[in-house]
Amino acid sequence: MSTITEERPIGATNPAAAASSTTSARREFVAAPNEFLSFRLGGEEYGIDILRVQEIRSYEASMRIANAPAFIKGVVNLRGVIVPIVDLRLKLGCESAEYNGSTVVIVLNVRGRVIGAVVDSVSDVIALGADDIKPAPQLSTLVDAGYIMGIGCIKNGDVERMLILTDIDALMSSADMGLMDAAVP
Repeated sequence: MSTITEERPIGATNPAAAASSTTSARREFVAAPNEFLSFRLGGEEYGIDILRVQEIRSYEASMRIANAPAFIKGVVNLRGVIVPIVDLRLKLGCESAEYNGSTVVIVLNVRGRVIGAVVDSVSDVIALGADDIKPAPQLSTLVDAGYIMGIGCIKNGDVERMLILTDIDALMSSADMGLMDAAVP
């Protein structure tokens, strides 16, 4: 099993988060992380705050938990810590979730809790400025977009790609996940 590890101190903060601004929309982007780990789920590319990433591991089967939702694959023992594994492809409604050589688990530290997130593949770390992050689109109330921080627009020459910036804290602490108390700050 190959492991790519980048240890981060628990509770590390982003210096940009300390900055203030005059408008709430501007404050939201200043407080947003400026480096994101990009990963793929199906045909979409997502990004999460790099400071939430503890390590990236190759996918391995987990021990199933009875009566858990389908997107909770089970738990693994990670150096003595029992870590719940969430398949983000199933949680976010991707058409299929195939396990192959590029399938990885992003080990996250969310609100002091270690959680594994299964994704199709990991791309790279992307630095985005406030001008590169556009507000999340307003969607119908039937669509839960509360975990979307915004859309990152990355230009490379004439090619532009978009990255769905995910508030992993909000996603992992949602009531349907059952992983932590949603009211904990």
